[in-house]
Amino acid sequence: MKKRLFISIQYMEIGGVERSLLGLLDSIDYSRLDVDLFIYRHSGELMQFIPSKVNLLPENPIYTTLTRPIVQIVREGYWKMALARLYAKFQARFFSKRNKNNDENYSIYQYVADATTPILPAINNIVYDLAISFITPHNIVKDKVNAKRKIAWIHTDYSNVTINAERELKTWSAYGYIAAISKEAKKAFISKFPSLSEKVIVIENILSANFVREQALLEKPELYGQIKLLTVGRFCYPKAFDQAVRICADLVKRGIPVKWYAIGYGDEEILRNAIQECGMQKHFIILGKKTNPYPYIAACDIYVQPSRYEGKAVTVREAQVLGKPVVITAFNTSASQLIDGYDGLIVPMDIDGAASGIEYLIKNKSLQEEFRKNMAATDYSNTKEINLIYNLL
Repeated sequence: MKKRLFISIQYMEIGGVERSLLGLLDSIDYSRLDVDLFIYRHSGELMQFIPSKVNLLPENPIYTTLTRPIVQIVREGYWKMALARLYAKFQARFFSKRNKNNDENYSIYQYVADATTPILPAINNIVYDLAISFITPHNIVKDKVNAKRKIAWIHTDYSNVTINAERELKTWSAYGYIAAISKEAKKAFISKFPSLSEKVIVIENILSANFVREQALLEKPELYGQIKLLTVGRFCYPKAFDQAVRICADLVKRGIPVKWYAIGYGDEEILRNAIQECGMQKHFIILGKKTNPYPYIAACDIYVQPSRYEGKAVTVREAQVLGKPVVITAFNTSASQLIDGYDGLIVPMDIDGAASGIEYLIKNKSLQEEFRKNMAATDYSNTKEINLIYNLL
């Protein structure tokens, strides 16, 4: 008899978490499992890639209010949800003022979850063998899904974000297992929640190498420039696209003929301001949102991940699958991303240090070739990770 698996996520916009979910869904043996996928709001370019064997549960209108503008849901009559979200924002802002630091304020997610989940109905009356809450906050699977075992995912580096640990602990404690996407992400999480150490396991991002390679063949974009660098990600503080512009400017000053391409979406204003400030209009090119970034990765010379912090960047592994030399900055979890000097290069986070590292790789063709050879010999299958999930059933 097949086991029943439940998975939830907010939406399927273009992002590393969503691509990792697609990798998981693509790797499941559906002769062993019946999979129900609950998406709060059926939106996003990646919806089209959900495997046909997955049972996509119907969209529930009230769950869509979690990810839509408050003004919009007020117009539709969802007053309780709107007030709950506003109250949560007030709480998070007050908490942030009391805990002044330079980290990104992640406390808002838990405040919103605590305020809104009691208003939501149960998703269904099925008893699942395993329920996966694939992205924080994890209240909905905790309170609105009936399952014999439950697992919550960690996708970020908790050493670089501000949270209300006391408040979050109540939610995390309700799960039998907590999956971190790297050893370093696990370590950072346990530093905030030491009492949960025995529950935390490492399940790395699950990606379909075949899917990545097949998608890379669907287009042949022309990237112009003698040396073509590429970065893919959301235009936000953790991904450090503004730093990438400054690194690009440093490379140009050194006489390195680079064109650095940026694929993504989000806060373009900060990025465009950096480009203007550094005079990089001809060297740093914003390509915008791409449903299929893989042909562009295949067309670049070097893939660069200039992040300030990461749980584990999906795009780095995707670039490696396509055999591209990779450079990443030395964020806290960088050692889990690649083997420095073997299948990629880890460079300092400061502008000068990062530019020097990229320049070194650009000029060292033999090292680039060594990276390609080592990546070609690497097994990018997901057997280990999938078996870890099967063992939880």
